[in-house]
Amino acid sequence: MRQDKLSHVELFRQDQARVDYIHHRASNATTKLNPIGKSLFARVPAIIDYDINRYAFIVNIGLGNPTKFFSLIVDTGSDLSWTQCVPCVNCYDQKNPFYDQTQSSNFTTIPCNSNYCTQLEYFGCSSTLTCLFEERYMDNSIVNGSLITDTLHISNDIIYNFVFGCGHDNTGFFTHEDGLLGLGRGPHSIISQAPQAYNKIFSYCLPSGPDEIGYLELGNSALGVKYTPMLTDPDFPYLYFVNLTAILIGGEKISLPPTIFSGPRTMLDSGTAFSHIPPTAYYALRSIFRKEMSNYPMAPPLYNLDTCYDFTNYSQVVVPEISLIYDGEVTTNLAFTGIIFVFTKSQGCLAFAENEDDNEFIIIGNMQHRTFNVVYDVGNLQIGFGANGCS
Repeated sequence: MRQDKLSHVELFRQDQARVDYIHHRASNATTKLNPIGKSLFARVPAIIDYDINRYAFIVNIGLGNPTKFFSLIVDTGSDLSWTQCVPCVNCYDQKNPFYDQTQSSNFTTIPCNSNYCTQLEYFGCSSTLTCLFEERYMDNSIVNGSLITDTLHISNDIIYNFVFGCGHDNTGFFTHEDGLLGLGRGPHSIISQAPQAYNKIFSYCLPSGPDEIGYLELGNSALGVKYTPMLTDPDFPYLYFVNLTAILIGGEKISLPPTIFSGPRTMLDSGTAFSHIPPTAYYALRSIFRKEMSNYPMAPPLYNLDTCYDFTNYSQVVVPEISLIYDGEVTTNLAFTGIIFVFTKSQGCLAFAENEDDNEFIIIGNMQHRTFNVVYDVGNLQIGFGANGCS
């Protein structure tokens, strides 16, 4: 069992470990659709719940018959959805009771020679020839269990024979989430499992804080968004890439070498909290930001966030506007929460971190998604951004 509460340092390490995992995978890269939705779209609230995870976004879904409800993290950086299950060999404390497949009349196992099993990165066979899975993470977090199907309830929709992981042995940097909802582009994601129901489109707005409510919507695109091409990396076909072309601060484009964004690829990842950008771009952004924020006293770094301020004596804080520009002149003017991460009033930090070198993946984390309508139109290979999606 893990400790009841993770310190903020451990949570930052978890976020950094996810980034390290993505970069590690990139540096070493070589090379039955039967669910039915009852409607053309399903919409559920997306929230921040400090009792579960301060750095992630939570949606509630139902599994089984009779339906039991679970709080899952929204994750565009992975495909396989999973929750902790009975019997539990090694599980962490979660918000809701563990899923018990024996209590659902719609539960079925998956043979270990099925496509859903063999398409997993790590899979195996049980003594009864049913599929076993393992999800490994760079920070040594591991989820082990059985690959199964059951009925998924999301909003008013029902997806039959939904394939997901039933974790029986789960160790690592987990908090109180019941599991994960995979929204990647691979065969195990909810979008791939229900292409006819949702037309390979989903959108979300991640709220700015715990007192606000966002949404996750399957099968419908938000209005008023502007699209940039969705790029595909053949080594990582399940991830979402775009082309970041520039960063603006105070309305002025940061002066950078013309090739700084052309070499590394830019990935959108709702499961990473902070954006990680090339050191050359980060140092330029940090230098201007610090100059603009010189009226505020600096505070100690917060793990890998090295530009922090003490706002204790300020009733109002004004920060320079930061905008990210994507291919097609798609501009996202970041909300305050996408610029400053306020851990406490005495420690608010620039919500960007630097990669180890200029050639690593750029990762746009969920802090820089907040309050935007973000549309993933997989069928038309485009990603849209629209302002004022939620507060």
